[in-house]
Formats: sequence, C-alpha cells, structure tokens
Amino acid sequence: MTARGQDIVLGVLFAGLGLAAAWQAMGYRGASGTYPLVLGLGLAALGLLLALRSLWSGARVPRPLVDHPRHVAVTVVVGAGYLALVPVLGFYAASALVALVLPAALGFRRPLFALLAAAGFMVVVWLVFTGLLAKPLPTGFWSRW
Repeated sequence: MTARGQDIVLGVLFAGLGLAAAWQAMGYRGASGTYPLVLGLGLAALGLLLALRSLWSGARVPRPLVDHPRHVAVTVVVGAGYLALVPVLGFYAASALVALVLPAALGFRRPLFALLAAAGFMVVVWLVFTGLLAKPLPTGFWSRW
C-alpha cells in the first residue's frame, strides 16, 4: 500500500475512534463526560486532518506497513500486560512499571533517564487527575493498606 493510502486509512480510523469515544462520553452523567468528550473530538479532528492532508498531497510511493515488526510485537505484549495489571496494581503502579519496562524492552539503555521520565509523568498525571480534575484513578490492592 502507498504512503498516501496508509495515511488516509489511519486518519479515517482515528476519526471513527474519536467520534465513537465522544458519542460514548455524551452518555456520562454530569461533568464526568467532558474530558473524554473533548479528547474524542480532538482525536476525530486530528484523524480527519490526516486523512484530508493525505488525500490532497499524500505521497504515492510504496511504504511498508511496519518498519520494525519486533518493536510492534513487544509494544502489543507490554500493552496487554499493562491492561491486565491496572486492575491488580492500580493505575499509578502499573503505569510506572510500563514506563520503565517498555523503553528497556525496545532497546533504550539509559535507566536513570527512564526512571526520571516515568516519575515525572506519574507526578503530572497525579496532579491533573487527583488535584485538578478531582478524579482519582484506580489504586488497586494498595488502597487496602
């Protein structure tokens, strides 16, 4: 498939996913649907922009679907593990673990930088969801202590 075709398909998929998320968020009660609604509409808009830009000026040259299949497979496996760990460990512990494991699994060899980035990311997420939005995220079995 050409680069143009891949970008059009990806843009349409993102737009559809964003619209589906926004539609689902409209069913939430009160203000709890505002955040996912805005994110869904943003994803839909960016997907539509990608598809339209590719439609008008996309490159018609062949492009492989995936440049590094091993990296894609590792990311899918780690992502599935993350989804399985969130209910058990909670959002913060599972996210911190993935933020450390995924870069190492993909070949990133600067552990101090990865640790600082993971800690910084977790602090920002905690400040936004717990502090700003007052929507605490799942804590898993840690909350029983």
